[in-house]
Amino acid sequence: MPDNIYLPELARVVHIKEEVAGERSIKTFRIEPVNGEAFAHECGQCAMLSIFGRGEMMISIASSPLIKEYKQFSIMRVGRVSAAFHELQVGDVIGIRGPYGNSFPVDDWRGKNLFFIGGGCGLAPIWPVITTAVAQRDYFKKITVFYGGRSPRDIMYRAELEKLRGDVDLQLSVDKTEDGWNGYCGFVPANVMDKAPSADNAIAITCGPPIMIKFVIQNLHQLGFADEHIFTTIENKMKCGLGKCGRCNVGKDYVCTKGPVYSWAQLKGLPEEY
Repeated sequence: MPDNIYLPELARVVHIKEEVAGERSIKTFRIEPVNGEAFAHECGQCAMLSIFGRGEMMISIASSPLIKEYKQFSIMRVGRVSAAFHELQVGDVIGIRGPYGNSFPVDDWRGKNLFFIGGGCGLAPIWPVITTAVAQRDYFKKITVFYGGRSPRDIMYRAELEKLRGDVDLQLSVDKTEDGWNGYCGFVPANVMDKAPSADNAIAITCGPPIMIKFVIQNLHQLGFADEHIFTTIENKMKCGLGKCGRCNVGKDYVCTKGPVYSWAQLKGLPEEY
């Protein structure tokens, strides 16, 4: 991080992939530093991305820390700044600063079964953990990925998910089926209950729409998962990244400095503002 904590480094867009089309489209951007090396980060951390003259936004880093060449970000078009990002072309230069926030305690999970449960764009914040665990496959026992979208066309990272088959137990689902879909039809929490993963020696990591997380955690409790073995991220509450502006507070916590990664044992004691 530079001496001026607000000064971004320059980075160039080297790859753009449209993940999901439509009104709330999602694009994945890979960026490389213009000068020097990219900053190191850990799973679960975020970065501030800026388009000069258009604005800046805090985004979770969607690439594994094991990848040194680039940083990856998946951005849903939901507002003015995100719309500006969707107008970018390969070769454009943007600003980046970070990393910000705490991280998932991946090293503490070695020797355990890992269950990842994501919905919609919520796959991006936990994708670094999934890909890091797969890259270090010998350190973990069974790895299962539950992920769902509204329809088959709304499943992001589709090709990358399919490549994981064999290394992980992949459980895809859609809320509404279409012709050609042979997977589970129903909401993600229902799919979790249908497959009933064992809580024995297991960690559950979840991210997605707040209503999904609510019912996922309820179902995990029914399956016997303890609060301290359930983790999520509230990266949507990250603002300046530094705890300076005060807009990230959830009760007594400044998420920019305390979060965004929490166990449910930590998070359930905070006001439901996330």
